[in-house]
Amino acid sequence: MMPSLFVSHGSPTLLIEEDSPGRKFLSNLGNHLEKPTAILSISAHWMTKTPKVTSNQQPKTIHDFYGFPPALYEKSYDAEGAPDLAQDVATLVGADLDDSWGLDHGTWVPLSFAYPDADIPVIQLSIQPEQDAQHHYDMGKKLESLREKGVLIMASGGVTHNLRDIVRFDNDPDQWALDYENWYVECLKNNDHDSLLKADTLAPHFTHAHPSDEHWLPLYVALGATRNSATLLHRGFEHKNLSMATARFD
Repeated sequence: MMPSLFVSHGSPTLLIEEDSPGRKFLSNLGNHLEKPTAILSISAHWMTKTPKVTSNQQPKTIHDFYGFPPALYEKSYDAEGAPDLAQDVATLVGADLDDSWGLDHGTWVPLSFAYPDADIPVIQLSIQPEQDAQHHYDMGKKLESLREKGVLIMASGGVTHNLRDIVRFDNDPDQWALDYENWYVECLKNNDHDSLLKADTLAPHFTHAHPSDEHWLPLYVALGATRNSATLLHRGFEHKNLSMATARFD
């Protein structure tokens, strides 16, 4: 049975930061998991009013970031899609099939380290920022059966995501960011889904950690997909306040 993951995908500059602890962790992530038959990614960077799932056989690499070094725009991740799996996902969650989107950087950046050979089919499922935590949690529940088929459900976002407060290459976090990550880690230790579902009212500095919550919402899909246990795999900050905390759920 495959786990689900919530991956803090950090900055696209992971692609060129060879001394990044987050990069080192992601580069070893695939070695600690059974090889999936396919990957369903729920990325913070595909936001739609209603759920959509990619159905193209050859998804394009989307460079959905701006102002970064030219080398980042030359990177590609050439995994195949999985139209049959996309149809299954569409049926399970009531999503529309979409052949115009591809793999945005919330998906292909972490996968380029975890599975550099791009030899596992990948599809994406969108998030709905107009909907709440419970909506995404319930969507995860509907996807749970995919784990029995060897599908890795990878939710990709960030435990903290306030771009106004990042400082490039400074890894000493502000107290608000540390408080938020500590709260998240404590919830994981207790497998406390109830508190996580109420993060907007219970977590310290929620609106500072998430001025908008699109990087937090994917967590709930991973939580809903498997509810027995939670394990912290990595934590720490890069660019001062960008948490790289990653967890698996079984």
